[in-house]
Amino acid sequence: MEGAEIMVPGSIANIGPGLDTLAVAVQLYLRVRVTRVSSSERGSLHFHFGKLPLNGENRIETAFYNLAGNDRHFPSLHLEVASDIPMGSGLGSSAAATIAGFRLYELLRGEQPCERLLTLAAELEGHADNAAAALLGGLAICYQRQDGSVMAFSNPWPSSLAFVVLTPAIALSTERSRQALPHSVPLKDAVANMQCVLFLLQALQIGDDSLLTEALCDRLHQPARESLVPGLNVALRLSHPDLLGVFLSGSGPSIVALARERSGEIEELMAESYRPLGIPFRTSILRVHNASQSAVASMLRANSMNGICCLH
Repeated sequence: MEGAEIMVPGSIANIGPGLDTLAVAVQLYLRVRVTRVSSSERGSLHFHFGKLPLNGENRIETAFYNLAGNDRHFPSLHLEVASDIPMGSGLGSSAAATIAGFRLYELLRGEQPCERLLTLAAELEGHADNAAAALLGGLAICYQRQDGSVMAFSNPWPSSLAFVVLTPAIALSTERSRQALPHSVPLKDAVANMQCVLFLLQALQIGDDSLLTEALCDRLHQPARESLVPGLNVALRLSHPDLLGVFLSGSGPSIVALARERSGEIEELMAESYRPLGIPFRTSILRVHNASQSAVASMLRANSMNGICCLH
């Protein structure tokens, strides 16, 4: 197992109207590499984060041991962690860590049922949308049963659709952002969001960009979070011939614009709208992580080729 590497993508959740239902995996990655296996010691994980800051709980470790349960009969592992996913940005860093912990256990014990992983992820994360995208790749669609168990499936996301992401340098915890959500909403707003989700899925399936601007509208969570995310209300009103829509990434504070062409111009438009606020920020253009391989199949192929294991 020494030299094996687990790679898990970040994700953008909600995508406008799909609160706790939709998320798409993007090409930002958390990597966990096994640097040493200690057969003389059992049941322990030793992490080296390098320059990567660890603020609070180690979600990789938490997820691993929650999945392992009473299973402690494995050689201790020394692990090196690196990540492209900015923490606390609304780009799925916590969910990626949770899935990385699951993948690490699968590296030891083999592939686990997807429903088990998603259900446990929902228990640990509070919702399963980011975790489903990190686990399945592409556009993940989640459904949570009344007993708490979670099902999800993944559709391909059009590779031509780019995500232009603006991440402000402000602290916004998921807990605080979720506390801002209303406990109830008018029926007309709930119906409007259902319509938008269906239109969004149809627009993506048939490749009709003209539907996306309307389909990305939301009445459930973004209005409640505008006061927590500086610049969101301005960004939602931006206009450009190649701008297909703007929405909050997960619980924020990252703001995302969809573009098929001239994404560099959209990136500059987003930056121009934010500069007057005087808040430091960074921008990036991300592409979808569309994965079709199962974790174990990917592991076996990679191991047979060069001893490096990349679990997507």
